[in-house]
Parts: sequence; C-alpha cells; structure tokens
Amino acid sequence: MSTKRPTLKTISELSGFAVTTVSRALNDGPEIGAETKEKVRKIAEEIGYVRNRSGLGLVTGRTNVITLILSADHDVIDDHTGRLISAIAHSLKGSPYYMNIVTFSSQEDRLQVVKHVVETGGTDAIILNQTEPEDERIAYLMARSFPFAAYGRTSWQDRHPYFDFDTEAYADLAVRRLLAKGRRQFLLVSPPITLSYSQHLLSGVKRARSEFDYELEVLEGVTSHDGSEALLAALLDRLKTDRSIDAIITPSTATAVLSLAAIEQSGRTLGGDIDVFAKEASPYLKLIRREILSVYQDLTLAGDFLARAAIQSIERPDEPMMQRIEKTSEQSPVGPF
Repeated sequence: MSTKRPTLKTISELSGFAVTTVSRALNDGPEIGAETKEKVRKIAEEIGYVRNRSGLGLVTGRTNVITLILSADHDVIDDHTGRLISAIAHSLKGSPYYMNIVTFSSQEDRLQVVKHVVETGGTDAIILNQTEPEDERIAYLMARSFPFAAYGRTSWQDRHPYFDFDTEAYADLAVRRLLAKGRRQFLLVSPPITLSYSQHLLSGVKRARSEFDYELEVLEGVTSHDGSEALLAALLDRLKTDRSIDAIITPSTATAVLSLAAIEQSGRTLGGDIDVFAKEASPYLKLIRREILSVYQDLTLAGDFLARAAIQSIERPDEPMMQRIEKTSEQSPVGPF
C-alpha cells in the first residue's frame, strides 16, 4: 500500500482535469462549473487529499482561514459560545474558508491577540465579539483596512460590518413585561460597563424608567462575566437583605440560572413574589421553569451573518458592508437543539 501523500497531480490524473483546473475547483473558483467542483472534491475526499496552506498562500495571496477571536476571561455555564462557533462553522461549510479560533484571557490581551493574528499573516479575516464603544481592536483593523466583522456595535458602526442583538429594545421590553405583572423593584445583573451591549442594556432600562414608575438597582461588586460562585453569592446576599426586590433582569441564560438558584436558596418563589426576565440563546429556561420570562437570541442567524460578512470583506470589499441588528423576539423555539 502506498504511503505517498496525495497531491493536486494525483487528483488531476484520477479526474482527467488539468492541475490548474483542480486547484481552482478546490478553491471554489467562479470560473469552474459546479459539476467539476463536485467531482474534484469527491476525489480529494476519497483519497485523503490535504491542501498545503502555505503553498496556497503563495499562489493566491490568501490563507483561506477566518479567525474567530473570543474572550475566555469569565465563567461560561451555557452554550452561547458553542452555538456561535457551530453557526459560523456551518456557514463556512462548502466555502474555501476554514475557521481558526483564538482566545484572549484578559483586558490587556484584547488588542495584542488581534495584532498577533494580523501580523503573523495566518488569516484572511477576523471575527471578534465583546465590542466596546471606542474599541481599540476595531480602530487597529480599520486603520490597516484588514477584513473583519464584529459581533457588536461601536461608536464607528457606520464604518464597519457588524451583527448585533437589539439589547436596548430587550431591556425596554423586560421592564414593560415585568411592570405588567405588577413588579416595581428591579435588580439588574449587568455585563462589564465597558462593553457596548452593557451600555445598551442600561440605556434600555433607563429609557423605560423615564416613562414608568419603578425602582432600579444594578447589582454591585460583580458582573454577568464574573465566576458563577461570586455571582451567586452576590445575588443571594441581595435577595436575603432586601425582600422588596421583586424582579431580576439578566443578560444571558447563565445569569438567569444563577438567579433561579439564588431565588430558591433565599426562600423566594419564582412567579409568586419575584420574577426573572432573561435573554437566552438556547430554549432551555422554559423547560426548567415555566414561570420564567425570556426572549430568544438567534445565534444561528448571528453566526451565519458574521461568516458571510467576513467573506464579503475579503472578496468584495467595495460592496456596501453588511450590517444587521437582530430584533427582539419573545418566541423561544422548543424542538431539536
């Protein structure tokens, strides 16, 4: 049995196509027909052909890699990140691009990781999240005209591609729904205030406060990005100390689950003397507690949009940049996950 590594020439001999045609088919060249691409890819898969990415870059000037940069600086107890990764990977399937994942673990690393990825030349575009209004990473990428797509808006959102969830509308809806249930003393679990979506969340609850009469408290000392132990302790302390709190607004499934635990441990009753309003990326909360109030954040839509926006920024940078704000939906799909 031969152990020689399959090459473009191997596929050329098996398919009857020229080596240049095989190469262009594998790179999804627009000048190559669909049937030819399918035949070439099928042969490549059958013989275990693996493209030499360094050689590819020398020929095309591209790596055919899109890098997803994510934060690993806080406790993740839901599958928000996993769903985003899966959606991006699914959207890239069938394209010439592959996904690489890079993480940063501290505020100081945010920019340095982006610089490293760009300066080592290992990617064609970047997808990043947890944006800040004056995000230095995005300023760096725009200054170099480097292709990217942001999961979140900035002060320069008119100048770059992004996908975002309408967190301000979510907060406004949360207040209105809780007020309709007779709640008046709200506790808000906020993400770090430096992040754009944290400011959108605060803006939404404050906007509603200008129209309605209720008390709002932002949980102090911790954020939704802190570890589960610290966040649970802070929630439990507030619920035991102040029995007048009758509603908790949370930005994620994770903080909603911790809020439920704090409610139970403090002797309160969900849906009775207190409610929780959450934004969820997975339709689990209603299965745990029917009384919980929530809206759905479609990460499949987010991942697909970000992948396509990144590809457009590579291949068609002169076209109008892709930008989208996902509208708030009170529908939480229950079915195959």
